[in-house]
Amino acid sequence: MPRIENDIKLDFKDVLLRPKRSTLKSRSEVDLMRSFTFRNSKSSYRGIPIIAANMDTVGTFEMAVAFHQFSLFTAIHKHYCVDDWKEFAVKHSECLQSVAVSTGTGDGDFDRLVAILAAVPQIQYICVDVANGYSEHFVHFVKSVRQKFPTHTIMAGNVVTGEMVEELILAGADIIKVGIGPGSVCTTRMKTGVGYPQLSAVIECADAAHGAGADFVMLGGMLAGHSESGGEIIEKNGKKYKLFYGMSSDTAMKKHTGGVAEYRASEGKTVEVAYKGPVELTMKDVLGGVRSTCTYVGAAKLKELSRRTTFIRVTQQLNTVFGNDN
Repeated sequence: MPRIENDIKLDFKDVLLRPKRSTLKSRSEVDLMRSFTFRNSKSSYRGIPIIAANMDTVGTFEMAVAFHQFSLFTAIHKHYCVDDWKEFAVKHSECLQSVAVSTGTGDGDFDRLVAILAAVPQIQYICVDVANGYSEHFVHFVKSVRQKFPTHTIMAGNVVTGEMVEELILAGADIIKVGIGPGSVCTTRMKTGVGYPQLSAVIECADAAHGAGADFVMLGGMLAGHSESGGEIIEKNGKKYKLFYGMSSDTAMKKHTGGVAEYRASEGKTVEVAYKGPVELTMKDVLGGVRSTCTYVGAAKLKELSRRTTFIRVTQQLNTVFGNDN
């Protein structure tokens, strides 16, 4: 019989943060900057630890330019060629310390990664990204990347359990991407039945890594539909939209590999997101919300937030009498 784990696992929708007494007078007093020195690369990072996801409609060069203005980070999607990277490096050399080059683990991916880093040696971050971070092949690939690039900072995933976090760190990764199925356009849980509630996954994976909460957050759907997002603007009935889709979706695989291979299923959906204009406005709203969170729990610095956070379980987060639109 299959084993059943009876421990309760929680998603972010299951909790709220309990407010605490605070000496802060204003949101403007909150410092959102973080500094890290990574375990394997020994390199240092300083910035606001929000990462634009390496999806081809989100992790664009245009997004990287906009994010750099806020001291934010971008994982550039893997479908740019070497010449694209060279052009970006010439035009926006100031952004190269806040971007990662992304790679899969398929045929030719390692050679492509080596070529890009040879052409643009200023890049210091590598994102090794697969849907299923539990394969031996993936771990071996991370080891190969670490061996080839001993001083580069490597982020790798996706996983949701402590033992794989530990294995990937030992394989050479510095940052672990956590999450299977929580994305807004991901259908992995529906197609496969595999997944893990994201709050519990983050807490357990962070505990395996260093004992506190997550250090970074990666945003996908929240950044869709902006001027800097990939894709063309679509007009319908006088309204503007942009396509947003999962990287394992039928749309993505048709675009990049000619279609869904006969041995697999699409594990992502495609949606039309209302056009939102420049991402600058969204990020000011996001950062303002995080500063407000810190004032509610008395965290003068983002670094203090995890230590001052108490989650409370709830049956309802929002009053939806007039709908739950933001």
